[in-house]
Amino acid sequence: MASALLAAITAVLAVLAVQVYAGEPVVEAFAWVPELDLTLTFRLDEMSALFALLVTGAGSLVLLYCARYFDVREPGLERFAAVFMGFATSMLGLVLADDVYMLFVFWEGTTIFSFLLIGHLTRLRTSTAAALQALIVTTLGGLAMLVGLVLLSHQRGSSLLSEIVAAPPEGAVGVTAVFLILAGALSKSAIFPFHFWLPGAMAAPTPVSAYLHAAAMVKAGIYLIARITPAFGDVVGYRETLVALGAITMINGGIRALRQFDLKLIVAHGTVSQLGLLVMVFGVGDPRASFAGFALLFAHALAKAPLFLSVGIIDHSTSTRDLRKLSGLGRRMPVLMTITVLASASMAGFPPFFGFVAKESAFAELLEVGHERPLALAAFVVAVAGSVLTVAYMGRFLWGAFAVKRGVETCRVDHAPGWSILLAPGAFALATLALGLFAPAADRALLPLVAGEAAGVKIEHLALWHGITPALLASIGVLLSGSLLAWVLSRTARRLSPPAERWSASHAYWVSTHFVDSIAIKLTSITQRGSLPFYLAVILIVLVAALGGTILVTGEWPSEYTFATSPVQVPIAIVMVIAALFSLRARTRFQSVVLVGLTGYGMAAIFAMHGAPDLALTQALVETVTLIAFVLVIRRLPQRIGHRASRPKRWLRAGIGLGVGLVFGMLAVIALGSRIAEPISLQLPELAYAGGHGSNVVNVMLVDIRGWDTMGELSVILAAATGVASLVFLSTRVDNRPKLSRRDARRAAREHLQRVADPNDPARRMTWLLAGRHLDPARRSILLEVVVRLIFHGLIILSIYLLLTGHNTPGGGFAGGLVAGLALVARYLAGGRHELGATVPLDAGRILGIGLALSVSMAFIPMLFGQAALASAWVDLDLGIFGSLPLVTSTLFDVGVYLVVFGLILDVLRSLGAEIDEHEEADIASFEEEGVNSR
Repeated sequence: MASALLAAITAVLAVLAVQVYAGEPVVEAFAWVPELDLTLTFRLDEMSALFALLVTGAGSLVLLYCARYFDVREPGLERFAAVFMGFATSMLGLVLADDVYMLFVFWEGTTIFSFLLIGHLTRLRTSTAAALQALIVTTLGGLAMLVGLVLLSHQRGSSLLSEIVAAPPEGAVGVTAVFLILAGALSKSAIFPFHFWLPGAMAAPTPVSAYLHAAAMVKAGIYLIARITPAFGDVVGYRETLVALGAITMINGGIRALRQFDLKLIVAHGTVSQLGLLVMVFGVGDPRASFAGFALLFAHALAKAPLFLSVGIIDHSTSTRDLRKLSGLGRRMPVLMTITVLASASMAGFPPFFGFVAKESAFAELLEVGHERPLALAAFVVAVAGSVLTVAYMGRFLWGAFAVKRGVETCRVDHAPGWSILLAPGAFALATLALGLFAPAADRALLPLVAGEAAGVKIEHLALWHGITPALLASIGVLLSGSLLAWVLSRTARRLSPPAERWSASHAYWVSTHFVDSIAIKLTSITQRGSLPFYLAVILIVLVAALGGTILVTGEWPSEYTFATSPVQVPIAIVMVIAALFSLRARTRFQSVVLVGLTGYGMAAIFAMHGAPDLALTQALVETVTLIAFVLVIRRLPQRIGHRASRPKRWLRAGIGLGVGLVFGMLAVIALGSRIAEPISLQLPELAYAGGHGSNVVNVMLVDIRGWDTMGELSVILAAATGVASLVFLSTRVDNRPKLSRRDARRAAREHLQRVADPNDPARRMTWLLAGRHLDPARRSILLEVVVRLIFHGLIILSIYLLLTGHNTPGGGFAGGLVAGLALVARYLAGGRHELGATVPLDAGRILGIGLALSVSMAFIPMLFGQAALASAWVDLDLGIFGSLPLVTSTLFDVGVYLVVFGLILDVLRSLGAEIDEHEEADIASFEEEGVNSR
């Protein structure tokens, strides 16, 4: 299904490419934040069209390969498919994005999804370590690139990459920005000194390597370099940096590929080497070299992907990739050998493949440009030397994979591959052969990529035969020298030592991370002492020093002070102060929690007195839920508070508390007295009704005007729920316990009531809840059960009422979710964990996810209709004598908020309630069993 979807997208892009090559780029812009002139701009021109076709076409073939490569019982296969599609989407967005900020978002999307793909085999430590290494290296480069993009955008006055390239900024800022962008591009494309992460990423499944490290992710950096080189090629040091780093990468990668015994690592280091060649050719900064670079790029992608896929088939069939253990495989798997030979021949540059056409073009153009720029001649020499290594390691690869070796037992084929798994690598191999035979077609596709900068410059067309030229002679010399080197190495393979890692970049990375870890451990041992009072003291002392010092130095005190705006504030404040003081003298944890809760209810009363019923309602509900959460936690702690602190510590704590109170008091006084203009809040009622069709300003602010903030807060809630669950659950947070369904519970209750109604049946009504029969008689309260049974449905109806009417009256999704959660709390308190499972037989994580997805979708759906993100639409239904019913799309956003809040409370009850109950019951049972055994 996923493969077919990418194939369909490829077909659509192919149709659009026809329009693009006719001279009509496709540009789509969606207003994101119009007030800040931020738009989501996508541009499909000749370059992005070809890259998009590569991303989707290669992705479709690799997913087709995955359907036969993975076992249907493979754990996490659904997650792999979703992450793979997420990466393909991010990569497609990256090549289509014209806005630099959107480009960065997609850039980091590829980083995150590649981390998940490389670390797919979570059971393997090498896999997770390689994923983390790739994440750290590419993320650091991406952050540097972000700074560069911001500088360019600010200097140019536009965030569109097409406009920046058309009129590039100059000066020191422009130079700095360009090299910061290069840092991101080079790290993504595994160029020295960032080259080490790509071979380590070979711990990923083979389809991941074929897609990310041959056709997609590593090409992102090359794509960005190709985009900006025409504009910034004349920046001092730009060409020299790219050519030098590319040359080092090519030679180093080629030498390391020759010293590997793992077939996959040979291909991986070969990929690093070819990426160095691409950077070197594009780095020359001439349209002729760039034209050859594009040909090399697509030739490499089409040849390297089937090599990775073939290695996967060999590994899957023989359970090894070690060329020292493989022998005679070519006779056992002739079709696979044929496909691999075709791809290897193109990779090495043998005719009539596209690899030969592209490499000869690179040689020719570098020699031609070398007449004007000596740097191109240096690049030509390195390209020739590196290409010799390429032929050598590809020959060694073929020999190691398929040749019959003396003294090596013929390897067994445990899992013979079916013909269907050969479709994808076969398609890649045939494509590189077809493009070689029909090179003029590729020429017509690639020439428009440099047409705008090639005015007055003659570019050699792609063809299999240009006559006897220096480039052809260089190609012949490369093929002969490389073949000879491969033959020599195949004879001395057993004496070829693996590369030393002590002075490698990979070793330097691990030494650096070990040093950082050591510093972190030492710093943690000093600051993280396992004492919560110590942590709070440090945080609060820093807070008092920072804010208090700033207030004393820069604070401008108001000229007038108002003690109270209402007489009712005074008694409320007195109650809050008394409660806070008495909480300091509380002897039990429950007393302390209740007294602290009183201060929260006091704030709710103040909100209500100041005409903020929404805030008052939410504050009261939040305080209630928080109070219940504290009670659930402290029930596992000793009832009484432990030993009293010494006198110096008590004075220190009193001083910290007094300092915090004074600082925040002064901050409030200064903030309230600093306003000199009319507050914007005076315009909010009109804005809420005109823009959100609601008269409840607070709710419209949350779901419409400040919807982005609300989505961020929902994400924080989701993370908090996950954190709480991870601290409590021993293995998985998914509720896998057998649940009492509501249907079964009702049927059991109905049968029991029928027995109670029968005067001849001795049964009596003992329960009022669904899971009542599981309750311990010693811990039951019939009064509580009856009350909960009577109010539960009323609370649920009230929560739905608050949800649906919150747009115009006090309430909303947050308050409604809290009320529904309190109904759930009541059910749990009355009936325990079995009642909780019977009441909501759904997984809390799914409720949280559905709620967040609903809210996020309501933000982006308006963009599909040409509206700004989070734009609201509404319709008023006339209900006759019942009035009118306003239907607003932002209500669906509020439904998402409702589900997230409800799911959070359910997750907390499962974590701090049901799970702890189960632990407690297990402890009691174990204690009783030990007592019986001791007797």
